[in-house]
Amino acid sequence: MRRKNSETIGQVLMQYLREEGLETPLNQHRLIDSWTEVMGQGIGRFTNNVFIRNQTLYVQIRSAMLKQNLMMARANLVKKLNDHVGAQVISDIQFY
Repeated sequence: MRRKNSETIGQVLMQYLREEGLETPLNQHRLIDSWTEVMGQGIGRFTNNVFIRNQTLYVQIRSAMLKQNLMMARANLVKKLNDHVGAQVISDIQFY
């Protein structure tokens, strides 16, 4: 016998995370961890200090040429990273 108002474990877990205010930090952590996966190992080798503050992803890039190329593709990168996480986590990226 199946109940009509049953929920999956995933739905219950996400509801709990939202109620406890843990969904946003979890998504931020997932986005930071996925930087090298999304951008690739080549770019990951030139990357240091990836963190999020006020919906802005800050990334330290050790190559001036790479930094310039990434700055031109910022809007696309924001969309790509948010899509990978499955939530609107960041609205901008700053390279330094």
